[in-house]
Amino acid sequence: RQAQEGSCSISGSITPVAPAGECRRFSLASHLPVFTRSPATFLNPTHLQSSAPKHAQRPQETNDTEMKAPLIAILLFSLLFLSGCLAADKDGDGDGDGDKSGGSAASNSSSADSCSAKLSISPAQLIPFSTSSLRCYTAWSSRDFVLLYKEEGPSLWSFVLSAPDSNAYISVGFSPSGNMVGSSAVAGWIGSNGGPGKAKKYYLGGTTSDKCPPDQGALQLVNNSAVIVSQSSRLYLAFQLNTTQPLSRLIYAVGPQGKLPGSDNILPVHQDMVSTTVDYTTGQASINGGSETLKTTHGVLAMAGWGVLMPIGMLVARYFKHWDPLWFYTHISLQGLGFGLGLAGVVTGFSLEEKVGKNVDTHKALGILVLVLGSLQVMAFLARPGKSSKVRKFWNWYHYYVGRAAVALGIANIFYGLSLADEEKSWSIGYGVYLGVWFLVCLVLEILMCMRNK
Repeated sequence: RQAQEGSCSISGSITPVAPAGECRRFSLASHLPVFTRSPATFLNPTHLQSSAPKHAQRPQETNDTEMKAPLIAILLFSLLFLSGCLAADKDGDGDGDGDKSGGSAASNSSSADSCSAKLSISPAQLIPFSTSSLRCYTAWSSRDFVLLYKEEGPSLWSFVLSAPDSNAYISVGFSPSGNMVGSSAVAGWIGSNGGPGKAKKYYLGGTTSDKCPPDQGALQLVNNSAVIVSQSSRLYLAFQLNTTQPLSRLIYAVGPQGKLPGSDNILPVHQDMVSTTVDYTTGQASINGGSETLKTTHGVLAMAGWGVLMPIGMLVARYFKHWDPLWFYTHISLQGLGFGLGLAGVVTGFSLEEKVGKNVDTHKALGILVLVLGSLQVMAFLARPGKSSKVRKFWNWYHYYVGRAAVALGIANIFYGLSLADEEKSWSIGYGVYLGVWFLVCLVLEILMCMRNK
């Protein structure tokens, strides 16, 4: 090139553009020393690693090691916790009819009626009709309920329900659909301190005591036939119906121990119940719907989704953003799976509502609220603005606080649901231990993050 163009060429060097008449010697070797080395040295990755400042690598390696351990620990603990819940539930299912035996049923197993033995009540006049030649079947095995029945005539049927005396009422309902609501039932109990017993019919119009009024319902009881007697630690609820064919879907319930109806004869909410179907011709019966299995499925799905996976996903989003983009994909995977399991838990909850026979309005309302908040999070993710957007910070605030509210309400509803289900305390204790570990991990990671930022 010509000197008047503002540059000059000198052998063995490169001179950049300069003002006219001025040439400066520019050594490429002095500015890019790596190119002065041999090709073998340049292509050696060991050299590339050693040429980087060592003091800049060590803090990141240390932080990564410190941050990986708590995440791996909480993931492993979560898997162990869920496995333990499923194993405990499998062990507790027992005979598969889906109720909690234990308590009074276990303590009175020695006095259980056998369908091969005769019903022997002395004196005989305690029951106002003949109890001979009654057919018999085990109605609710884990609660030791036995039903005896007989067609006495074209429009007359006799029934005797035998169950352990646990200082609670017992009842049998006749249902057109297999559900508690809409059924008519006969319930009986022995007064406190061995006082006189009462047997009455009820219409089960809802899941609360005030919706189950006494002396109402579709059952046509024979006058003065409904009685209840106690003998040898067992209750015998006897009654006769005027009907050509009793309904085949029967619902059995036992009241809370030590809580008997008052002078108004209003029944307290039952402690446990089961729905069955009986063939009066063969005496064969089956459990309807697997309500206890459905209840367990509902609890495990909701706990795993709202109460286990989503808190872990929230933890990942707060403390592992330096693992970009791994933290993002882990976060959305955990939250997406948690939302799916939580949604399935809500669906099973709706299916379970009519089968549990309890007032679950508050629990249902909280579950729907959590589902709504979770759905808002999904929609917010789909409408996420770019990082350079002016509204991004407002979106972040919304995402943070709606997500935290959903997780907090979900955890609270899990504990409330466990109390409604009358589950053993081990479930609540186990889940509480999990939350305690999760909180400690969050505390440790928060401290490490503050130290790293400083």
